[in-house]
Amino acid sequence: MEIKLLLVEDEPDLLDEMQTFLQREGFHVLLARTGKEALAVARSEQPDLVVLDWMLPEKSGIDVCRELRQTSHCGIIMATARLDESDKIVGLEIGADDYLTKPFSLRELASRIRAVLRRLRGPDDQPKLLKLDNLTISEAKCQVFKDGEEIALTPTEFKILYTLASRPGIVFSRLQLLKTALTDEYIGYDRTMDSHIRNLRRKLEDDATKPRYIQTVYGFGYRFGEQP
Repeated sequence: MEIKLLLVEDEPDLLDEMQTFLQREGFHVLLARTGKEALAVARSEQPDLVVLDWMLPEKSGIDVCRELRQTSHCGIIMATARLDESDKIVGLEIGADDYLTKPFSLRELASRIRAVLRRLRGPDDQPKLLKLDNLTISEAKCQVFKDGEEIALTPTEFKILYTLASRPGIVFSRLQLLKTALTDEYIGYDRTMDSHIRNLRRKLEDDATKPRYIQTVYGFGYRFGEQP
């Protein structure tokens, strides 16, 4: 199946270079040059992954990422010349799956794209359907339902939840969850996992202060609570 990419970049020369290279790599490439155009193309074309520049006209990449995460499970790679570590953490916490610092090579871009797509699709061709009490988790569709109603999760949140729920009662460290949900580059940012867990609890739990599904094991990490 052809993979559909949306490249969002306001530098014409860089956009042309990325488009030409990624088309040669076998991807179907869509283009946008502003934040508003990116949202419009994403709504109409439903790309599998978006490469999103941080600094854009009309609407910033961060704002675009935040809006995409309200309606889409597509992969998102933020691309930026900003080097501040806090910027990287902000991008990850609002739903980006990876972060690419400019200048980057086109081969690295293609490698990052494939890595994110692999994480979103899982390692094999037989996705699983987990049914845990009143939760249903579909690996194939990256969807979660609670009492029959869909809960909108980011791809990173879904990977964390699926990892925990696939082995109820087993404790995972922050590092283990980072390796599953993000890339090894972010192993040093293990505290960002706490933000993802808070967001998951807010979306899934009846009372986030007394979590039933995602439980903290102090000094070790997190586990999915074994259901009666």
